[in-house]
Amino acid sequence: MSCSKIMDLYYEDDGQMPVLNQLQIWGHTFFCQDCAAKIQKCENAKTILREDFFPSSPGLEEPVMARIASEEEYEEADNSFATPGGISTRGWIISGLVIIVSLVTAFFGMDFKNLASESGMSFLLPMGITIGIVLTTYGALFIGSHLKELSERFGL
Repeated sequence: MSCSKIMDLYYEDDGQMPVLNQLQIWGHTFFCQDCAAKIQKCENAKTILREDFFPSSPGLEEPVMARIASEEEYEEADNSFATPGGISTRGWIISGLVIIVSLVTAFFGMDFKNLASESGMSFLLPMGITIGIVLTTYGALFIGSHLKELSERFGL
C-alpha cells in the first residue's frame, strides 16, 4: 500500500480499528520511517491532549461553582428596571427622548431656513439619512441590550 493510503487508514481510526488495518499500518511503518515518524508525532500529540493539555487544579471547583451559583441568583432576581452593568431603562428612555428632540428641533433653528433654501434638496437628503442612521442605531442598541426583557414582556 502507498503511504497516503496507510495514513488515511491511521487518520480514520476512531478507537475501534479492525485488526487487519492495524496489521497493515504496523507492517508499513516497519519499513517506512517517514510514516512511522508521522504516526509517532500524532500519538505524542494525542497523549499530550489527553493528559497534559488541561492541568489539574485541585481546589478550583468550589470557587467556580460558588460563582456560578451567585450568577444564577443574580439572574433570578427581578431586575427589569436596569440592565446588568449598563445604563438603566430610564436612562435609555431619557437619552432616546433627548436624541429625538434634538433631531426634530434641528429643523427649527434660525439658520436652517436659509441653509435649506440655498442648498435645496442636496441638503435635505443627507440630513434625512443622518436622522435615519441615528434613530436606527439607537433602536438597534436599545433592542439588542434589552432583548431578554422585551422577549419576556411581549411573549416572544
